[in-house]
Amino acid sequence: MSGYRLSDGGLTDRGTTLRFSFDGTAMSGHSGDTIASALLANGVRIVGRSFKYHRPRGLWGAWVEDPNGIVDVAWNGRTTPNLRATTEPLINGQEVRSVNAAPTAAGDRWRKLDLVSRFLPAGFYYKTFMWPRWERYEPRIRALAGLGRLDPGHEPAADCAQVNARCDLLVVGAGPAGLAAARAAAARGETVLLVDDQDAPGGALRWRGGTIAGSDWRDWAEDAVSTIKAAGGRVLFRTTAYGVYDHGLVCAWRRREAGPDQLWRIRPGRTLLAAGAIERPLTFADNDRPGVMSADAALRYLRLYAVVAGRRIAVATNNDAAYPVAAALAQAGADVSVLDSRDDSLAMAECALAVERNTLPSAALGQEDLTGVLAGDLRLEADTLLVSGGWTPTIHLWRHAGGGLRYDERLAAFLPEGGMPAMRVAGAANGAFGLAAALADGHAAGGDDGPAPPVGEGHASYAIRPAWPDPAGSGRAWIDQQSDVTVKDVALAAREGFRSVEHLKRYTTLGMATDQGKTSNMAGLAAMASITGRAIPEVGTTTFRPPYVPVPLPVIAGRRRGQLFNPPKRLELEGRHREAVAGLREYGGWLRPSWYGADGAAAIDAEARAARRAVGLLDASPLGKIEVIGPDAAALLDFECYNRVSTLKVGRARYVLMLTEAGIVYDDGVVMRLAEDRFIVSCSSAHVAGVRMRLEEWRQDRFDPARVFIHDATAHWATIAATGPKSRDLLEATLPALPRQALDLAHMAVTETALDDAPLRIARVSFTGERSYELSVPQSAAAALWDRLTAGLATLGGCRLGLEALLILRAEKGYPIIGKDTDGLTMPHDLGMTGPMKKREDEFAGRRALFTPQARGADRRQLVGLAVDESAEPLPTGAHGYAPSGGRRRSIGYVTSSYLSPELGRPIALALIENGRERLGERIPLVHLDATFEAMVTSPVAYDPAGMRLDA
Repeated sequence: MSGYRLSDGGLTDRGTTLRFSFDGTAMSGHSGDTIASALLANGVRIVGRSFKYHRPRGLWGAWVEDPNGIVDVAWNGRTTPNLRATTEPLINGQEVRSVNAAPTAAGDRWRKLDLVSRFLPAGFYYKTFMWPRWERYEPRIRALAGLGRLDPGHEPAADCAQVNARCDLLVVGAGPAGLAAARAAAARGETVLLVDDQDAPGGALRWRGGTIAGSDWRDWAEDAVSTIKAAGGRVLFRTTAYGVYDHGLVCAWRRREAGPDQLWRIRPGRTLLAAGAIERPLTFADNDRPGVMSADAALRYLRLYAVVAGRRIAVATNNDAAYPVAAALAQAGADVSVLDSRDDSLAMAECALAVERNTLPSAALGQEDLTGVLAGDLRLEADTLLVSGGWTPTIHLWRHAGGGLRYDERLAAFLPEGGMPAMRVAGAANGAFGLAAALADGHAAGGDDGPAPPVGEGHASYAIRPAWPDPAGSGRAWIDQQSDVTVKDVALAAREGFRSVEHLKRYTTLGMATDQGKTSNMAGLAAMASITGRAIPEVGTTTFRPPYVPVPLPVIAGRRRGQLFNPPKRLELEGRHREAVAGLREYGGWLRPSWYGADGAAAIDAEARAARRAVGLLDASPLGKIEVIGPDAAALLDFECYNRVSTLKVGRARYVLMLTEAGIVYDDGVVMRLAEDRFIVSCSSAHVAGVRMRLEEWRQDRFDPARVFIHDATAHWATIAATGPKSRDLLEATLPALPRQALDLAHMAVTETALDDAPLRIARVSFTGERSYELSVPQSAAAALWDRLTAGLATLGGCRLGLEALLILRAEKGYPIIGKDTDGLTMPHDLGMTGPMKKREDEFAGRRALFTPQARGADRRQLVGLAVDESAEPLPTGAHGYAPSGGRRRSIGYVTSSYLSPELGRPIALALIENGRERLGERIPLVHLDATFEAMVTSPVAYDPAGMRLDA
């Protein structure tokens, strides 16, 4: 045990003592500690075990870069697995347990696996568990794999809100560069959103300090935050921007103390990445011993938590950044010695401590814990070794957005390359190491061409001499501490042909640990470069993928659980329907009336009869109203639809099908042409989102996006349909101000007018086979229109119409519901629609698939009707027609819809039957469960086959 807490200093609340336990041992910390800082203050060195060999692991870092401090935390009756000890705040009463260890990290029974490590090199899974077969070994290997343990009783609350935000400039990182950029942009009048994963501004200034603009950095930082807020911007701390997605969307995970976490979806005008850099380790024999730690992390623990990492400390470095660490620890009372790989530097010359020049560690001494450092012939006694191998810019989000990289030999790091109009990188993430350079870079990136804020003395420029892994070195030198990848593993991968950086990653699991290679990838690339005789840029980098840090699933899922998993959409007129005693059910994601009245079965029959003999009034608001606008609108719809749309005249409508690229019917609906360059796609209620996405996809893929636009106006309009032979009478009686031309519309015509100063669109389209009018008004006018129309129903013998009666009416006419009367193989000619397929010579979505041998096969299932005796019960939906085959039954199709028709007084059914149209008049056997039936194949149109009722 070496770490300890000073009697004063730090930012923790010494007046608040927090009790917790680690692996069953009682410990204490203070408010403001992280679990990691509290463990270090209590002298804990072994915080976990490595994944493969179960070697002891201590803290390496102090934030998201740490690969070792992964713990399960039980608190308030629930256990959350795999939390980062370095980022998780300490809470009174926490029970912290190490992962991948049994029973404790210090006494892990699996640590003997390290004794057979020579038999478990990289890729040994692929070579060893081959005979007799992998499945025999898999259960045991899976039991040994994994990190933390799930608590089956832990169900996180689904209360993580998701916030959508826009801004002129998004700044990621509130260090010196980010603050300077945000301050400059806000001063220019831009709306700035500044996010940072720390709980206060300043970045590395919080532990490295500095003087800016003639005063303490804190004063300057507070002024920057005030400037941002005064200009209408926002500052979010404890917020990690973890990914950049299509069209510049940035997702951020916000952790809140006084409430559940949030997911922020941010669409900025432009983004500035000022995320700093991550300190790299040095690679030497046994460099994974507990007690070997990042130098910058040790300074962070000292300044923020007053925790000293050890008592006898060696600091090994190849750059200037480690010297302030050595000085601060020596001032805190530690016995500090310095090893530097270089001959000389400005920081070395100003250092008051003795420095061993041209020297770096060759091995860490000790067994379970560090006892000393070997550097060539030099042997140092030390309980802690702090290393600084240089800095790797944090350019993950830049790469998410598609930005390029270049390797900078002077800085020994990959830097952003190229320009992207929507994103820029500044500060250490851009290779501007040192306070003055970071401030200047951020100030310029924020749009201010004046002088950057000046800094005080003592901030030397950054200088580094690369110190990469030595493939010829003795012992095991560790690159990825969590996944147990050594330099020898990289050499083995190279010998076996896995030299591609992506192959190296997957063969050795390098960079696949929970830190995602933040501390290991650069060393791995350098090792492969040295082994294969290539330069580091030639080796390249692996693909950067979101998320930058692991994000809790409840944050991503939001409130989608239980009733909110896929909440039904609600009608504007729901209150009116409830007043009319409607039975509400979900149809296509919408909560809609099934029938009206207490007796559902009787109500359905009565509503169907009323619609056939008088008039029924239906709330059809969920029908799609997707506007397609622009000079190329007709061309886009021609390509998207099976039926040609460009020949449609203004003021007319056409029934269309939409196909997948495989030629399968995706949806049907009506397209209305309101002007030469303006159409409305009225698709089915369940497919509105899908149709909109299809239109948008083809718009961007095949057309000039500046010549055609897609606007989903479904939520804006309420649609009320009056259907039946007295539907015109209803409109005349209740809406006397309607112009005559609206009432005189021909079938499949549409017009726009007004009603009580509200816009009104009337279309003569029908899903029942009766004369019908669809009236669309803004949602704000829906209730008044509904009230006026329902007031006239009784005198005409009409009624409100629910969805169940509508389903009967459309089935009587043989109108299919896509997805119910079709399946994943149904093509348009299976529905009897062959005209466009024969006549159209231009390209449309799915066209080529319609002419394949499979599409033209004689055994395709086609939509037909099925008739049974009038006295029989309706056929069960899902019953299969069959043909005898070798003493067994072979399915030839199935019943898709089946009802007892109130108007016809007999059962009707629709079915997909193999070669159905050739079977008209044929009687076929059917089976459902253990019952058998017989039915005659008929036309799907059971009612008014001539279509005379449309103008009745």
